Amino acid sequence: MSAITDILSSLEEEHRLRHIPVMPETDMIDLSSNDYLSLGTRCNEFREEFLDRFSDAAFSSSASRLLSLRQKHHNALEEYLNTLYGKPALLFNSGYHANVGIVGALTLPSTLFICDKLIHASVIDGLHIAGSVFKRFPHNDISKLRKIIEKEYTDFSQLVIVVESVYSMDGDTAPLSELAALKNEYPRIILYVDEAHAFGVRGSKGLGVCEELGLINDIDLIIGTFGKAAASSGAFAICSDEMKSFLINCARPFIFSTALPPANVAWSMLMTEKIVEMNDARVRLAALSKEFSDRLEEISGVSSGSSSQIIPFVTGNAAKALSIAARLRDAGIIALPIRRPTVPPGGERIRFSLGADMNMECLLPVFEILKTEVL
Repeated sequence: MSAITDILSSLEEEHRLRHIPVMPETDMIDLSSNDYLSLGTRCNEFREEFLDRFSDAAFSSSASRLLSLRQKHHNALEEYLNTLYGKPALLFNSGYHANVGIVGALTLPSTLFICDKLIHASVIDGLHIAGSVFKRFPHNDISKLRKIIEKEYTDFSQLVIVVESVYSMDGDTAPLSELAALKNEYPRIILYVDEAHAFGVRGSKGLGVCEELGLINDIDLIIGTFGKAAASSGAFAICSDEMKSFLINCARPFIFSTALPPANVAWSMLMTEKIVEMNDARVRLAALSKEFSDRLEEISGVSSGSSSQIIPFVTGNAAKALSIAARLRDAGIIALPIRRPTVPPGGERIRFSLGADMNMECLLPVFEILKTEVL
């Protein structure tokens, strides 16, 4: 066990030893969760409606989607998503399951994955597990991406470009319109967009940046999750009929995982229905996020780079991030430090995640504490 002990000691010395957070005994402002529309904090408001509409939803599916007979609510949710997006939907147990499974399924002979440098760890894990051939391009750098395509296009029968619409650590957005135009130049490109942090938050119906930009039909694979703005759990892929059939037959996490419980899926249905009608909340969240980001820029003297509800305050080292997080907690605010390997060395930060029911008044202590750290 000495190797394990050494690793834990090293992590502690580097201020990178992690612990599962303990729920505070008193009410605190939580700026660490992904409850972007504040639906999670309001869940009791919907309890009676849920129990009335979905009283038949069981708490266990008891088998995988390919075996379970308890799929009434799964099918209903997929059909509802199909109606919203105008394209078929396939449920997965989580965003991690979706990305690992889809990447693995698409790892076919003569396939090259080209991924943004800041793509989520679940995609990277999927590439390594499947033994995929892949290259990474500098974050949001379309010119470098184009050079990779021009160099590799004739050597592969299929190129899969993988990006996030809203990036989970920096809060900035991918240049999806440029990516869609690039895809149209090269017919053998599959464009894969992870909308985990945009579903619920962007677009008039909350379907994400792809909806916001009118690009749903230009994207081959759209991944959304229910565990963030939708205050539930699970994920989904939006794709063509052919791709859906392919994933049902070839995405191993889909094939070999027990399906989500019907009660969970029914709750996701209810939350998605609420999301579609929450455009006022989206507008309010966008305005709050912009003001919050501007205030951080005034304090630090540098732009946060965020264009979303995820706003980083880069400290540059883990010890400082821990110190700021502790001071915020003492002030009644939970904002956790982000350290390696989640971000690269020098990218340590406090990651602020805002919710639609917050207001600037309750966030003022954040700025007072950060001012003292910068001065």
